Amino acid sequence: MSTAGKVIKCKAAVAWEPGKPLSIEDVEVSPPKANEVRIKVFATSVCYTDWEYLYESEKGKKFRPFPLVLGHEAAGIVESVGSGVTKFSPGDQVIPLFLPQCQECDRCRSPKTNHCRKNWEHMQGGVMADGTSRISCQGQQIYQFLGVSTFSQYTVVPDTSLTKIRNDAPLEKVCLLGCGVSTGYGAAMKTGKVEKDSTCAVFGLGAVGLAAVMGCKAAGARRIIGIDINPDKFGKAMTLGATECVNPDDHTKPIQEVVVELTNGGVDFALECVGYPKVMRDALESTTEAWGLCVIAGWTEAETMCVPVEKLLMGRTLTGTYFGGWKSVQDIPKLVDEYMNLNLKLDEFITHKLPLRQINDAFDLLNSGASIRTVINLW
Repeated sequence: MSTAGKVIKCKAAVAWEPGKPLSIEDVEVSPPKANEVRIKVFATSVCYTDWEYLYESEKGKKFRPFPLVLGHEAAGIVESVGSGVTKFSPGDQVIPLFLPQCQECDRCRSPKTNHCRKNWEHMQGGVMADGTSRISCQGQQIYQFLGVSTFSQYTVVPDTSLTKIRNDAPLEKVCLLGCGVSTGYGAAMKTGKVEKDSTCAVFGLGAVGLAAVMGCKAAGARRIIGIDINPDKFGKAMTLGATECVNPDDHTKPIQEVVVELTNGGVDFALECVGYPKVMRDALESTTEAWGLCVIAGWTEAETMCVPVEKLLMGRTLTGTYFGGWKSVQDIPKLVDEYMNLNLKLDEFITHKLPLRQINDAFDLLNSGASIRTVINLW
């Protein structure tokens, strides 16, 4: 493309400091360096994690340096590639990944995990492998959230944090696979390995929880109980596979006791999709003795979960999942194929569509519980 090797001036939503709304700014995006790819971002969606790092950066989250460009759930087209890049070419449709897959390290070669750590410390710190960002504004370096930063019309990512997808996939739909839907769906299908005819409880019916419901249904679960304090989400949960929904506020007993009574002893699988330690414990205690499995998919970095040891000694298993257990580079194109083959739902998660200039409205919709996913059109 004619822009290859040149600095690109474009629009981005910049977070200048914690707790303040995003500001639409003119930014400069440098060309990719070795083993990097510059992407023209067409669509990005607003994840609750973006909201939390902006407005609750000191609450259960490790501090990220500001100013930064948030966003990590997106799809776009390769604009140019740096030296050493062999798997991508200009024009490729791609999904950037906050979890890399180098395909060479011990973790990538192991079937037991998806926790590749290629460029991990740098990406968590908001920079590329050389310790600098590719985005600047008003002469100042702008940090890249998780090494991705998709609230920008152009961004640069490591080539190990990017996956190529089929050219006929609608970018404004498959962008959801960059985080929330993949995480929830994988929590049930990949990490939890939910079994046919089993009973399940999903705690939290945001995008991750609804995707977990969808995963439980795809696995053939007989009973899927959706749990949320917002009853407005129950209809969507039923559409995606929940057999019943429960509002904890409607009961005087703790929700785990309600679930145990409803299922005559507890569910086989519980999936926690909120990110609060109390809810994590509730989810664990809602599972049956002997073989109950609780998967933690909700995100928190700095909080502590308190678990009565007896709950584990009686045969329950507690585990966590990151990005649903998917090996990002190789598995996300398969999920795109599932969507294109009508075996995976994405459209149902999209409740709003807004232009970049209204991205703060998308944050408000998400925080109020009025939206599941708002897709932002960058152009």
